[in-house]
Amino acid sequence: MSMPTQGSGLDSGYHPDAGAPHTAADVKGSSLGDLMRQVTTDLSTLMRQEVELAKAEIRQEGKKAGKAAGLFGGAGFGGYMVALFVSIAIWQFLDNVMDSGLAALIVAVIWAVVAAVLYSMAKKNAQHVRGLKQTNDSVQRIPDALKPHPEGVTR
Repeated sequence: MSMPTQGSGLDSGYHPDAGAPHTAADVKGSSLGDLMRQVTTDLSTLMRQEVELAKAEIRQEGKKAGKAAGLFGGAGFGGYMVALFVSIAIWQFLDNVMDSGLAALIVAVIWAVVAAVLYSMAKKNAQHVRGLKQTNDSVQRIPDALKPHPEGVTR
């Protein structure tokens, strides 16, 4: 799958009509209306490319995440079954040496500790989610002049 690419901003030299960089003669001989048309065309193309990049990146990451989620789901169900039967076996073993209620309580406390450790590990891992790295890097290259600066706007 190919992803759209772009230059690093205004210095990329993108010119939709000629396919070559804008020269001083091009700009000098153009009317204000032509220049504005070129700027809006370039901005429109840039925004379309950014949206396409984000879509492609989301599709790629979504496929990977979906496959991993399915595999984790299957592994989780298998682990659940193992944990269930091991818990019953431990409960039955402890039931031979002590009261049944106390044996069940001991197994429940063990599972509470396991759940707390797993929750802690999951919380740490969730903080390392990558997000849309390529799209974010690409958007950072859009010139500051094109980004809104509400604190500097006067009416």
